[in-house]
Amino acid sequence: MTSKIIRVLVAKPGLDGHDRGAKVIARALRDAGMEVIYTGIRQTPEMIAQAAMQEDVDVIGLSILSGAHIELFPQIIS
Repeated sequence: MTSKIIRVLVAKPGLDGHDRGAKVIARALRDAGMEVIYTGIRQTPEMIAQAAMQEDVDVIGLSILSGAHIELFPQIIS
């Protein structure tokens, strides 16, 4: 029986350009056997949602330092 490889989208929404944490998490997920798609910095909620659908990911991981997660999470989910 083969197990499905978990596909994870890691994104950095907003204007914050600090991406070291997102890259560390992406590397750790890869090392754990997951397939990681890293979209890079300064992504809009629309760009993240589109990439998640296009890549058919199982999980979306967001790296947000500014505290804007209260506004951004609902936008990406919808």
